[in-house]
Amino acid sequence: MATKKVPKATLQRYPLYLKALRRLKKNGVQRIMSKELSTFVDIESTTIRRDFSFLGNLGKQGYGYDVDRLIEIFNAELGVDFDEKIILVGAGNLGRALMNYNKWDHVVGEIACAFDMDETKAGVQFGVQIYPMTQLEEKIPEGCHIAILTISHMIQETVDRLVACGITGLVDFTHEHFLVPKGVAVKVVDVVSSIQELVFITNSMDTKAKKQ
Repeated sequence: MATKKVPKATLQRYPLYLKALRRLKKNGVQRIMSKELSTFVDIESTTIRRDFSFLGNLGKQGYGYDVDRLIEIFNAELGVDFDEKIILVGAGNLGRALMNYNKWDHVVGEIACAFDMDETKAGVQFGVQIYPMTQLEEKIPEGCHIAILTISHMIQETVDRLVACGITGLVDFTHEHFLVPKGVAVKVVDVVSSIQELVFITNSMDTKAKKQ
């Protein structure tokens, strides 16, 4: 636990550290110096040591940091289950791209399995097992709370089934309106709006540059 109030900028860097540390642990690294960690996260070693100081005396000079201990401390500080089992609903082009990426295992968990209405897509792709939607209630992982939606049909019906299975968080790529009960969180991912925002920002920057 933090021994003093942690600045917002520092908190925003903690997930980056945790991602790197989990990757290092996976590669068999047990201890690391701040200068070595700096090369993984592209953050100055002095900043790393200052960020870590908010969590107490975590390392020894010349000895480095214990990777397992740091991971445990960051998990507690950030208050998130970083082994979250996430399901993907919709194994079309976007769904396959997400399965191919699937690098959340170093940050918030992993896509444990996927479901699709097209039964011919059943099988394993990019290391992820795909099941027919007819098997949702049977195959959804125990304790799973988050689902990624990349479907374009029967959205409300699918959402209702997911909620009934215990899903309380939805990452929405559908661009369709649907209803969820109180206690279910929805995060809409709108790539088009993000691009429009960037176009506006870059155009504004160009206009300012021309005026100077």
